Amino acid sequence: MESTIRLLLTLSISLLLNSCAYCKRPAVVNVGALFSFDSVIGKAAKTAMEIAVIDVNNDSRILSGTEMKLFMEDTNCSVFKGSIGAFQMLEQDVVAIIGPQSSAVAHMISQIANGVQVPIISYAATDPTLSSLQFPYFFRTTQSDSYQMAAMANLIDFYGWKEVIAIYIDDEYGRNGVFSLDDEVEKRKSKISYKLALPTNYNLKDISDVLNYSIPLGPRVYIIHIHPDPALKIFEVANKLNMMTTDYVWLTTDWLCTTLPSITPTNQPSLKIIEGVVGICQHTPQTSRKKNFESNVYGSYAYDTVWAVANTIDTFLYQETNMSFSFFDSKFGKLKIFDNGKDFVKILSETNFNGLTGQIQFNTDRNLVPRGYEIVNFVKSAIQNVGYWSNHSGLSIVPPESLKVDKSKLPRLNEKLGVITWPGGNTDRPRGWVIGDQERPLRIGIPKRASFVEFVTELSNHTIQGYCIDVFTEAVKLIPYQLPFRFVPFGDGEKNPNYDLLVKSVTDDVFDGAVGDIAIVTNRTKIVDYTQPYATTGLVIVVPINDSKASAWVFLRPFTIEMWCATTAAFVLIALVIWLLEHRVNDDFRGPLKRQLVTILLFSFSTLFKRNQEDTVSPLGRMVMVVWLFLLMVITSSYTASLTSILTVEQLSSPITGIDVLVASHLPIGYQVGSFAHTYLAESLYIPKSRLIPLGSPQEYDNALRLGPHHGGVAAIVDELPYIELFLLEYADFRIVGQPFTRSGWGFAFKRDSPLATTLSLAIMELSENGKLQEIHDNWFCKDGCSSAVGADSEPNQLQMSSFWGLYIICGAFSLTALVLFLLQTIRQYIYYKQQQMLDPSSPMFPASRNRGCYSVLFNFFDFIDEKEEAIKNMFKKDDLPEASRTV
Repeated sequence: MESTIRLLLTLSISLLLNSCAYCKRPAVVNVGALFSFDSVIGKAAKTAMEIAVIDVNNDSRILSGTEMKLFMEDTNCSVFKGSIGAFQMLEQDVVAIIGPQSSAVAHMISQIANGVQVPIISYAATDPTLSSLQFPYFFRTTQSDSYQMAAMANLIDFYGWKEVIAIYIDDEYGRNGVFSLDDEVEKRKSKISYKLALPTNYNLKDISDVLNYSIPLGPRVYIIHIHPDPALKIFEVANKLNMMTTDYVWLTTDWLCTTLPSITPTNQPSLKIIEGVVGICQHTPQTSRKKNFESNVYGSYAYDTVWAVANTIDTFLYQETNMSFSFFDSKFGKLKIFDNGKDFVKILSETNFNGLTGQIQFNTDRNLVPRGYEIVNFVKSAIQNVGYWSNHSGLSIVPPESLKVDKSKLPRLNEKLGVITWPGGNTDRPRGWVIGDQERPLRIGIPKRASFVEFVTELSNHTIQGYCIDVFTEAVKLIPYQLPFRFVPFGDGEKNPNYDLLVKSVTDDVFDGAVGDIAIVTNRTKIVDYTQPYATTGLVIVVPINDSKASAWVFLRPFTIEMWCATTAAFVLIALVIWLLEHRVNDDFRGPLKRQLVTILLFSFSTLFKRNQEDTVSPLGRMVMVVWLFLLMVITSSYTASLTSILTVEQLSSPITGIDVLVASHLPIGYQVGSFAHTYLAESLYIPKSRLIPLGSPQEYDNALRLGPHHGGVAAIVDELPYIELFLLEYADFRIVGQPFTRSGWGFAFKRDSPLATTLSLAIMELSENGKLQEIHDNWFCKDGCSSAVGADSEPNQLQMSSFWGLYIICGAFSLTALVLFLLQTIRQYIYYKQQQMLDPSSPMFPASRNRGCYSVLFNFFDFIDEKEEAIKNMFKKDDLPEASRTV
């Protein structure tokens, strides 16, 4: 009984305390709303917020008897009016301001909010810079444009467009949105080639001026980022200018989807002017909560914003129970500061509930957690959904919330969209750019050369021809679309033009491209884009030559003196070794002294030309001969090759053998007028310009080289390899020395990031693969047969002893080994012979020296060696017979 009484008493006290707490809650909480009443977004937002306030006040689950009162002020998209409205609203003790919808107004109001500590919750201001740390009291219940521009950049990349044109409204919303898009497309290796601004209060003439300006430009992909416009003025002008055809691509941010619900049924036929346009729309997941008012997505965001503020007020009143304001003096008079503003903002940042547009929750940047976007196509006056985009799924035909796998960590190789009908009714992907047309063909600059006109020049009848021209025209034929162009000569034709100025003319928009013998060098690649090289080139050195075939002693040149001495000594030594090894067993190596000397001298030398008359018999002699013949084969082959080179390759009369010698020589150097060789020699090799002599034609090359450096000519000419090859076909008294000391190529130059550079590169590669490129070269330069102008050294290198010492050592080692084995065998026989002589004095004896001592033994040994092997063996056989057999 007592426990029951205590429980009832506790409940009564609790209810009493709660009632007291509710009694302390304010009866009314004021909330402000700043927006443009008559705008497309404002009209929808006004209705949505009014309904939301009614729903909040009628919901007993929230605010617990406290009424939310909404004060609205019309900014008319004016920063000035918005600021005045904000100050007037602050006098009403508002705890939060919903809006403004304009990013420009939001920037100003956010500064005021920082001072009075009243949070700003915008449902339509999408400028990415509002999320900066500069505005801690700014919250956004819509998606930031940084997220939308990532979707747009992904769409551009998906279709492979590398250059686009952005048309935007010139305010914070337009500028910062396009800057964000610029960052996103750059990440994907694309670019906004042109950013074209419209005034904030633009009219049809402003649009016409911008679009007319864009027509001569190359890109045909337009990104439109403006405020909602029910009149669709930009597409009205585009249709009049015939810009809604198959050549064009029109992509819009979410302003177009926001605009369409506001178009009245009587204006529905006007939707035909946006046939083929592709737009990005805010994606709102399907939810069970629906309202019976018709609104664009920003109206729904405004509805959810009211509920977000209401939930924050409800939570705050449970925690704080009191809202207070204090005055402070300013230039504008006394202003009120929301004393609980920081606590209110903290609670607001933790908002998390399910609204009309989905989950309402803020990220660390105080933006609504992104939901993604829809990709829509406007076809036959209707909106067709062709896919979705979110940061974690990329482009997909499935809503982001339906995808369970986070694809942000995976390569986006399976991105997919539905079929899109582009302007003109085509479903194939538009190319996205048009460089030229019949009315304005491409201006292709070509050098009007005065020399080496085989490469490119303009004839007297104004015909443009040359090797480079043929390569370009054949490459253009491989492009899968029409490319109207016209050649524009550059230069006066009296001297070769400056190629650096030609390339710079492309950058300066004098030409759309440059075709010719244009070397790909570093300083030029910084200002233009080149195609794949269609010819390999490099700087080479040309000097005069003379003919060395007249020399009577040219046959001695293949070997150095050391090589000749070593080879001669080898012949003599091999002859002696073979004689020693064969003398005892081979009758061809015996006989009178004169005959043996002749045999020794002729034997090894004759092995160079024919088979010897004397055959080797002993195994050791044959072994030495095998090694010797191998050595001779290598020596004679090398000698023949070197002598052939000397007799057939013309030798230089100039001391210049390479670029290092030329630089150090301090002699004058010739170069072709207009060539980059002058810049390279002066700036890279630091050769004084006083040494550099400009030459304009092959005839001047010939005269300068023949005069020489000491008679008003030059010591050498430095030029690119293709010119020199052509020069040497006509002038045979000169030759290239050394190897090319730079590696480069010729290509066609176009403006930076021009798609033509890539397209023509593919065409040039195809020409190379199918042999057409070589065929064009042969037609111009090989009509009478091609001859190589490969450089030669001043003289073929003589054969050095260092190249053959290994062979000589091998041959010497075998010879020495054979000689040692022969001596050991002979010494053993001699010792055996002496032993038999001592045991049997009656045994046969060879003639012996009468002298005694060491000399006598040595002479006896030489006499023993001089005897035939067969005689010695017969003598040993007789000594081995039994005594009885010898006496019978």
